[in-house]
Amino acid sequence: MKMTNKPVLMQGNEACVEGAIVAGMRFYAGYPITPSTEIAEIAAEKLPKVGGKFIQMEDEIASMGAVIGASLAGLKSMTATSGPGFSLKQENIGYACLTEVPCVIVNVQRGGPSTGLPTLPAQGDVMQARWGTHGDHPIIVISPSYVREVYDMTVRAFNLSEKYRTPVILLMDEVIGHMREKVVLPDPSTVKVVDRKKPDLSKIAKYNPYEDVDGDGIPPMANFGEGIPYHVTGLIHDITGAPSTSPEVTAKLISRLMKKIYDNIDDIVEYENLFTEDADAVVISFGSTARSVARAVKILRKESKKVGMIRLKTIWPFPHKAINELPKSVKNIIVAEMNYGQLIETVEASSKGRHNVIGLNKFSGELISPDEVIDKVREVLKNA
Repeated sequence: MKMTNKPVLMQGNEACVEGAIVAGMRFYAGYPITPSTEIAEIAAEKLPKVGGKFIQMEDEIASMGAVIGASLAGLKSMTATSGPGFSLKQENIGYACLTEVPCVIVNVQRGGPSTGLPTLPAQGDVMQARWGTHGDHPIIVISPSYVREVYDMTVRAFNLSEKYRTPVILLMDEVIGHMREKVVLPDPSTVKVVDRKKPDLSKIAKYNPYEDVDGDGIPPMANFGEGIPYHVTGLIHDITGAPSTSPEVTAKLISRLMKKIYDNIDDIVEYENLFTEDADAVVISFGSTARSVARAVKILRKESKKVGMIRLKTIWPFPHKAINELPKSVKNIIVAEMNYGQLIETVEASSKGRHNVIGLNKFSGELISPDEVIDKVREVLKNA
């Protein structure tokens, strides 16, 4: 692991592994796919040095299954993929959601659909990250914009996963995954690490793996192999883990899964404001696109244009608060994303007609440049 307090030139995919190991990752299962392959390669090298296990599986759904099994046995587990591999994982992501298995899924996005543009960037998996698996389910999706932030957000992904007993998706893109920046890593002893809540057998007569004993919506989780047998199924289940078709059991389970996330929005959701306090127009972005937006906004500010930005660190649950807190001076919202327009409808719904919401979309495998953001803002302000 990199020594602390020394600047190092580090790739985003490398920072992901460094953060994962500090967070306690001791199992990785995956299958090589551009542009996430470096994560697997580095994990294969580093995990054995800290007593962890790496395994290359035959495909992506098997990788997700292995991650679920390792987590049930008590190991903090992660997998990484891109486009087609993320699609293949969806069935088992749904299984992990319903069975409340903590794990981290990294998606380094590339152009699609299908095989698409394997080596070029995109942000076209935003809605798939939220709704890729079927049925009503909770999900946490976070997105870094800088290499050091990849490290921090990977740690945070594990912490959120363990705390809320749920899968967490780290939604990167090819630019952030392959970019190299100078970073200074923190002393591992200073990094906050969260571990899953375990059952206290001295206080309960019987362990029920899906019983909300503390009233916070998050059942304590025993590890397989530690002497507490229990049943895990992808079927709707009662507090014992036994399958059930009861309407009451079904409604109670789904409601609890949702509430444990939405009742903790303030803990889960993060976003960053820049120059929004007096803005006439605000640009919303995430991932690598936010870097271009930040540059553009600073240039426009020097031209006395009242422009601000919101950078989404958490994409799902969506930060509605960020929209609701905008000052009344904001008349226009521009949603900048490297896709045909995925997040814009959520922004429109959050705005509730208070703003003119416009998309700035690019889906050619090229970055949205600062100049393109500047041109769009000038156009919007001119027509306002």
